[in-house]
Amino acid sequence: MLSLLIWGAVVGAGLIAVLPTADQKQCRTWALAIASGLLAFSGWICTQGSLVESLPWLPSLGLSYELAIDGLSLPLVLLNSLLVWVAIFASDQVERPRFYYPLILLLSAGIYGTFLAQNLLLFLLFYEAELIPLYLLIGIWGGKNRSYAATKFLIYTAVSGFVLLGVFLAIAAVVSNQLDLPFSFDLRDLATQQLPLQLQIILLLGIIFGFAIKIPLVPFHTWLPDAHVEASTPVSVLLAGVLLKLGTYGLLRFGLDLFPQAWQAIAPGLAVWAAVSVIYGCSVAIIQTDMKKMVAYSSIGHMGYILLALAAATPLSTLGAVLQMICHGLISGLLFLLVGIIYQKTGTRDLNRLQGLLNPERGLPVTGALMILAAMASAGIPGMAGFVAEFIIFRGSFGVFPYQTIFCMLGTVLTAVYFLILIDRAFFGRFMVLVASIDQPDQLMPLSQSLPQSNLRDLAPPLVLVVLIIGFGLQPQWLLQLVQLSSDHLISKIL
Repeated sequence: MLSLLIWGAVVGAGLIAVLPTADQKQCRTWALAIASGLLAFSGWICTQGSLVESLPWLPSLGLSYELAIDGLSLPLVLLNSLLVWVAIFASDQVERPRFYYPLILLLSAGIYGTFLAQNLLLFLLFYEAELIPLYLLIGIWGGKNRSYAATKFLIYTAVSGFVLLGVFLAIAAVVSNQLDLPFSFDLRDLATQQLPLQLQIILLLGIIFGFAIKIPLVPFHTWLPDAHVEASTPVSVLLAGVLLKLGTYGLLRFGLDLFPQAWQAIAPGLAVWAAVSVIYGCSVAIIQTDMKKMVAYSSIGHMGYILLALAAATPLSTLGAVLQMICHGLISGLLFLLVGIIYQKTGTRDLNRLQGLLNPERGLPVTGALMILAAMASAGIPGMAGFVAEFIIFRGSFGVFPYQTIFCMLGTVLTAVYFLILIDRAFFGRFMVLVASIDQPDQLMPLSQSLPQSNLRDLAPPLVLVVLIIGFGLQPQWLLQLVQLSSDHLISKIL
């Protein structure tokens, strides 16, 4: 059943690619139907509990087709299904639709595989497989500097994969040699607790370095703002909402799970790293004038919260880390959708060229109201999903790393600051949109007519995410019951 998620997306991509006509509407309808089916199937899997698939593949290489789902991966699988549906729904009038929609489905198949794989080499195959679709989605349908951003993304993430390949090979070789076991990459065979602690730390540092690029953590973050600014809105939704979680999930599954003793030894350094990433990401976001780049830097800060929670490695903080992955995926997806609507209607994301968009007659009042709600959720206002995740992280981490937690809590204040700047400059005041003059393109002039209003097709994906953000904020038990048993079992290896 788990294979149906992965290969259903692959087969769906193939079907769209061979459609007899390249009609935009037909391709989008097929893609939306396939994404809806995958979303419904993911929801059904949610009711089945833990599932496992195991097939031999290349035993001489230690490679087997091992898939499993538990409380750590199930919410992320659901998140991937939802945001792929949102991204396809939000895509409109794209060029080369028989290529665009299959790439999104192939990207989702790779993400499914990374969250489900229980074999290190199989995980790496899926981890690398998602690079090419995303590279093409940025490089073909991105902005004017798309080639630079796509190439930078590919180089950084290829280095991440290369490092992880070396570390995974070392783990399998060391475990098989020192513990006299058959050569295998299966997680259940790689019990590293019997290895010398110094060797565990060396292997763990390699894993952390590989996944730090993907998360990304400072100073490996520079590819992310460029990729977000040049990517189209649907691709930014997937990049921030799901792709970054591959790094944090990797730390949880292959770092904390495989090396619990070594993790405790280096945890204080990880907590400091988390605080630095939070403060840096939030501080740089404050000085941005491009709304999309501001949201991109905010993601760097919020990923730091997850690292803090994993460093503390308490039952409560680990639970908060998984919740933060889900909540950040929903909130960042909402923010990028709304920035995309503003750019579509005004032709700019520059805060120096926008003002008074909440104007009920000439502006974008509904979009502005949703943006205010999204900013509140990102800043951790009670009643929103972001508050639940951040409160659990801070409560679970404070007893272990009080000073680092206080610095991370300062990040919530800075988050409120830069979103207040965005809302004040773009949505309040007298309505004004500066656009390039037709006669003199180098000069800007105020837009004379009203902006086109957002329709239901524009607002449907944001509204879906708003309902979930408020729903999980008011009733977090819906998420907690999916995650808690698996997170408690993981932490029991340390306590």
